[in-house]
Amino acid sequence: MGNRIGFIGLGVMGLGMAANLLQKGYQVTVYNRTPGKTGELLALGATEAATIADAVREADVVVTMISNDDAVRSVYFGENGVLSAVQTGAVVIDSSTISPALAKELAAATERLGASFLDAPVTGSKPAADQGTLVFMVGGSAETLQKAEPVLNTMGSKILPMGPNGSGATAKLAHNTIVGINIVGLAEGMAIAASGGLDGQAFLELVRAGSAGSKQAELKGEKLLTGNFDVQFSLALMLKDLRLSSVLSDSLKVPTPMLEAAKSQFQIGDSMGLGELDMSVVGRAYEQWIGRKLGKTE
Repeated sequence: MGNRIGFIGLGVMGLGMAANLLQKGYQVTVYNRTPGKTGELLALGATEAATIADAVREADVVVTMISNDDAVRSVYFGENGVLSAVQTGAVVIDSSTISPALAKELAAATERLGASFLDAPVTGSKPAADQGTLVFMVGGSAETLQKAEPVLNTMGSKILPMGPNGSGATAKLAHNTIVGINIVGLAEGMAIAASGGLDGQAFLELVRAGSAGSKQAELKGEKLLTGNFDVQFSLALMLKDLRLSSVLSDSLKVPTPMLEAAKSQFQIGDSMGLGELDMSVVGRAYEQWIGRKLGKTE
């Protein structure tokens, strides 16, 4: 594959992903639906496109990192969208978290134009995007993945093939179901500890060292203690993912009582107006219920 990249979506994740491509010598043309997010990338040598079509027209590889199904559908199928201009032979990589059904629809539409498609969502949140250590879970053909590997390896540290198109999206929803359940479980346990008069830092150290240890305890424990909810991955986006997973599990006829409980907890956080903060802010509901901060014993 050539080194011309069209990159669409410069949010919390996309900005770091595009920056890594530029720093490794790729020619990157960027587009973001909300103006004003390209300054850092332009300083690194990016070209800013006026439309999505302009960003992808000459690209060997197109990468999209968008917030939800509706937005992704608009970016691909809308006027001057990806599918209006993608060139024959290009590889299109969608790293958004979307429904498997939409991923399959995008793959079919892309292939009709003589290009190829990978649904390649990520795990790792903002720090991994910035550091180029994302993990990609990929749906699509082995041949297409082989073409895309240099680009994916520039943005991430691990590529995990999951199967045909739609498999990457399915893997991401199953994965984030576990993440959502884990962070709620962590907040609930910390609420019990705080209510029992335990020192929050000491309890978190126990969690990290014991059988309750998890990636969420490592990444989000300090946020729950300090109340610093700067966004790595927002509560609103996790709620969106849990809703998608709920729809998927219903279609697969999989009972998911823990998913539904976690989704309800995130809905409570969203109703409190906390959607744009880091997803660990889901612990705020527990603080209201117990009448104290998770990091305080007074």
